Amino acid sequence: MGGGPTTADLVVAVAQAGGLGFLAAGYKSVEAMSAEIANVREGAGAGFGVNVFVPQPRADPVVVEQYVETLAADAARLDTRLGEASWDDDSFDAKVEYLLADPVPIVSFTFGCPDRDVVEALQHVGTPVAITVTSPSEAVIAAAAGADCLCVQGTEAGAHQGTFVNADAPGQDFGLLALLSEVSRVCDLPMIAAGGIGGPRGMDAVLAAGAVVAQAGTAFLRCPESGTNPTYRAALTDPRYTVTAMTRAFSGRRARGLLNQFMVDHADAPAAYPEINNATRPLRAAAAAEGDADRMSLWAGQAFRSAVDRPAGEVVELLTRGVHS
Repeated sequence: MGGGPTTADLVVAVAQAGGLGFLAAGYKSVEAMSAEIANVREGAGAGFGVNVFVPQPRADPVVVEQYVETLAADAARLDTRLGEASWDDDSFDAKVEYLLADPVPIVSFTFGCPDRDVVEALQHVGTPVAITVTSPSEAVIAAAAGADCLCVQGTEAGAHQGTFVNADAPGQDFGLLALLSEVSRVCDLPMIAAGGIGGPRGMDAVLAAGAVVAQAGTAFLRCPESGTNPTYRAALTDPRYTVTAMTRAFSGRRARGLLNQFMVDHADAPAAYPEINNATRPLRAAAAAEGDADRMSLWAGQAFRSAVDRPAGEVVELLTRGVHS
């Protein structure tokens, strides 16, 4: 969970409860990533991984500029300025170089499939590689690149969809159980199930569908160890927010969050990540500072009502209680 909710404390707490927590390298400098890895190593041992974002193609600057102009009124309401709608590669090469020089127990990639030489280099230093996939065709590509396992992400998942291509296509959204079945039909790699898992019944279901393990994110948003903003945390239980929806409004990439006014007002946001994400960063920060939940990215999966205000170790126990392994 990039952007703040995932902290070193959260990853350590999950590891100490028997889980495998992932640090979010996205949106961080190499220095910040390395500092978090050092902090986690002290408490988590081998029970952690690092998630890295694959760079995206540049968007049409004219399309980006036209959309950013529609955000001016929101910025004015929050008395802030929009950021520069710039492209960046999230320091991908530098992060990979660091992870090769100082290997971690496992690395996962999201937003695309890294080149085979990147996968093999990590494996050469003893680091297994997981690749997030959202369709059977992506699973085939990831397997061909040499992935050790797949993070199979259903459309129920909160935050960004890990699709390889930032586009809209008929039939691109797979529910998790159907996706596990389809991926297992075209690929025999171990599957990590992700999307809408809020309790042991969900865990049982994905294990029965062929996954070897389940991944949860939204379930940990209300934990005291998470870095979830107080307004965001409160929104998860606010009766005003009843459903989640997909949007590109905040980042230019499809992501699931609590349906709020910003998503409604900017339903026509184009595919332009990370340019739009960089442009809206000051706006989102100002909204968080003001406690304006209707202009924040309230990322959450469909099972968000299952998230509880309990320590992460207890959430791990709640998720796995009575699960048939």
